[in-house]
Amino acid sequence: MEAFLEFLSVEKNSSHRTLANYEHALNEYRTRQPRFSGWQEATPDDFRSYLFACMKRKLGRATIRLHFSALRSFYKFLTHRKGLAVNPLIAVQMPKAEKKLPVVLTEKQMVSLLDAPASGAKSKQACAWAALRDAAMLEVFYSGGLRLSELVSLDVEHVDIYNDNVRVMGKGRKERLCPLGGPALRALQAYRQAANVHSGPLFLSKLRRRISTRAVNDIMQRHLRTSGVPVKATPHKLRHSFATHLLDHGADLRSVQSLLGHASLSTTQIYTHVTTERLKKVYDAAHPRA
Repeated sequence: MEAFLEFLSVEKNSSHRTLANYEHALNEYRTRQPRFSGWQEATPDDFRSYLFACMKRKLGRATIRLHFSALRSFYKFLTHRKGLAVNPLIAVQMPKAEKKLPVVLTEKQMVSLLDAPASGAKSKQACAWAALRDAAMLEVFYSGGLRLSELVSLDVEHVDIYNDNVRVMGKGRKERLCPLGGPALRALQAYRQAANVHSGPLFLSKLRRRISTRAVNDIMQRHLRTSGVPVKATPHKLRHSFATHLLDHGADLRSVQSLLGHASLSTTQIYTHVTTERLKKVYDAAHPRA
């Protein structure tokens, strides 16, 4: 396992989150298999029984598929690098992935959310520049289509105000440039001046440390309540909204894939289904013969 995790880190350039998820999945299998006697002794029936046990525990399909993705990668490593003769997981079929369309905010709801920090600025804040920071975070989120982990990892030097973009380290430690619109750049400038942020982490907590993912989520939930947007949304929903709104306004799928940092076009294609569903609703509501 140690050799496998080192392989993922060094050769595959996997993120810390992937490493943690895979290590957890392997340990989960090892501790929950009553007849576990070594990785090389595992049979297809052992994995089928484990799959059945996961389903009995009512784990979500996405969680089960993540666990088995880790196991499959591990056994591929064992056969290719450690001389294991047979990969027992080849004969095990996975449950199909659930096809859930991502929840997105409408453009009007997005405007309400982006305006919420300014409207709530008069309320008591933890520090004088908190409202400006919140506004900048939300604007950068939506303007660049960032992941939450990418947002909190930003440093001041990653922002290029002259070329209107931000340099982001995505999944697999792949770097990409995300464009920033005028509102995002202005919000960033106002926050940085007020908070005196000139180097190091871009978004700070009230203790002037790098802000955590949990804190960003709490901030967004507070502003969702302030804005009156009746949608249960997480920070990742801003990324979904970013992609959907681009497609709604005529962006091509390949460009959206590049902006999101998706390795596969099939991952981006789910947003075409979202826009199609939205068009169907508009048609049903507006056409006299719908």
